[in-house]
Amino acid sequence: MAGHDNRVEEFRRVTAAALRAVARHSDLQVNFGTETAQLRGEEAQLPLPSRNLPAKEVSLVRGEADAIALRVRHHNAQLHNANCPRNAAARAVYDAVEQARVEAIGARRMSGVAENLETALEEHCRIQGYTRMTEREQAPIAPAVAMLVRELLTGAPPPPSGKHMVDLWRPWLETKIGKRMERLLEEIGDQSAYSECVRDLIEDLGLVEDSAAEEEPETGDDQSGDDNPDQPGENDEAQQPQSMGDREEITADSDEDGEAESEPAEGDLMPGTGDDDPEMPGEPWRPPENFRNDPNLPHYKAYLTTFDEVIEASDLCDAEELARLRHQLDQQIQHLQSVIARLANRLQRRLLAKQSRDWQFDLEEGLLDTARLARVVANPTHPLSFKLENDTDFRDTVVSLLIDNSGSMRGRPISVAAVSADILARTLERCGVKVEILGFTTRAWKGGQARERWLSDGKPPNPGRLNDLRHIIYKAADAPWRRARRNLGLMLREGLLKENIDGEALLWAHERLLARHEQRRILMVISDGAPVDDSTLSVNPGNYLERHLREAIAWIENYSPVELLAIGIGHDVTRYYRRAVTIVDAEQLGGTMMDQLAELFDDEETTPGRPGPSPRRRRAA
Repeated sequence: MAGHDNRVEEFRRVTAAALRAVARHSDLQVNFGTETAQLRGEEAQLPLPSRNLPAKEVSLVRGEADAIALRVRHHNAQLHNANCPRNAAARAVYDAVEQARVEAIGARRMSGVAENLETALEEHCRIQGYTRMTEREQAPIAPAVAMLVRELLTGAPPPPSGKHMVDLWRPWLETKIGKRMERLLEEIGDQSAYSECVRDLIEDLGLVEDSAAEEEPETGDDQSGDDNPDQPGENDEAQQPQSMGDREEITADSDEDGEAESEPAEGDLMPGTGDDDPEMPGEPWRPPENFRNDPNLPHYKAYLTTFDEVIEASDLCDAEELARLRHQLDQQIQHLQSVIARLANRLQRRLLAKQSRDWQFDLEEGLLDTARLARVVANPTHPLSFKLENDTDFRDTVVSLLIDNSGSMRGRPISVAAVSADILARTLERCGVKVEILGFTTRAWKGGQARERWLSDGKPPNPGRLNDLRHIIYKAADAPWRRARRNLGLMLREGLLKENIDGEALLWAHERLLARHEQRRILMVISDGAPVDDSTLSVNPGNYLERHLREAIAWIENYSPVELLAIGIGHDVTRYYRRAVTIVDAEQLGGTMMDQLAELFDDEETTPGRPGPSPRRRRAA
């Protein structure tokens, strides 16, 4: 056993040294663990193979390490983001083809690196299920373009698990961009010229971002200002080690104020109400089925909702597996628990201070003050003393945590989110504040049974959402923390995290809060990217999901009694939400959650029924 440990340790040492050497970055920190490969700032995270070091796993880890190293050495993130398209589908192609460039540079110079990258790409294609795709519409275009570019730049054909998917796209792509791709080979060493060529290639594919902006000329929704490009940050780096076809979280630039800052026409959002006050006696507030600002744009809709599900976490796996996953979660972020716990205790003290009982004494009526009965016994002529409790400003409150369960959250972000939610729920429960923890994802990658039904129906145009939703209840508001604690380990389950359709998840969590009886209702959203579902975006406008998210946020912020705030992990959520903060490292999440809630509870100007506090936009350091 000791021999195995020594071999694993030697493998880690050699792999880390090779990564730094290829990257030409001697200060790069390399860690090994159970997470997927990713790069965060000056830290590279790699999965650790089994103790007996099987050859396939060793080659996979080396391939992922080489992908990270080549990205560090040959990629300029600032230049990349400056030229990046704003349209979601266009950006997916742009990112994938750039990753193909940096990997091709290494593969052409070092045959060992080429073999390692081939192994990593083959494994990625196998996981994505490309061999099972039978029609071009089922296959994502970005990895197909990237693998054709890789074939051009290196001369290596697509890996066996990806060949079928590429062949579905090859005839059409070669007709559209065959000549344009040849220029990429000439510019492989010049990222600036290469990116310009990729932009031309994207235009030939019909994925130009201008089309998305032109869809909404009257309202300005989802229009992008040139003065506000995507922020180059850690989130871009976090996606780098994923192989060329990996889905990256797509963000679309918008005007800084965004749609959430403008109140849509009342007739659109509140049909049937003629008053300025949207509250109708006896009726709960509900978002309209089809709210929008531009009548020329298609309504947001789901092609089929039959296969959507709202499910308890305990119903997705058995109790034994939940216990194992919870133990794994505790081990992964053990060093963070004490830090988050200290912050939680600070929040608890602040909340309990607001709930402290305050009394008026020596009154002529009220509750009998038994503490002062001794003076009546000593002097019977002394009148009885009464007391009365003062009213406190602390209102009955419920907090809902809505956590993005998309694939890009895999690894450190989802682990920290789970433990932070766990500790926060325990803390607020002690203070008499109820907490529910929710998650949102989809049941399948790149379309589920809804897409299959659409295909069998002859692919009618403008189908709307083509994936099956999965909304998960990790902890209900009325469930005690001790019973729901194990459920949070489910977030670490392999295969759970898939696509993210934020708009419908936001409205679902909002509906649950509206049904609560508490005076104050707070909804906190934790996400690391804009809504992305390849199946839906491939047959709808590129900003289809994002526009719906903006509309949902605008309705809640302008008309709902629910107080909405958001935390973005490496993703600028201030463009969507009035009250929002962006962090660059998942390990900041716990403290940021505590700080944001403390600000809400400290804000005495908030009134029931309105968002209340003035907008706050800031980025955490």
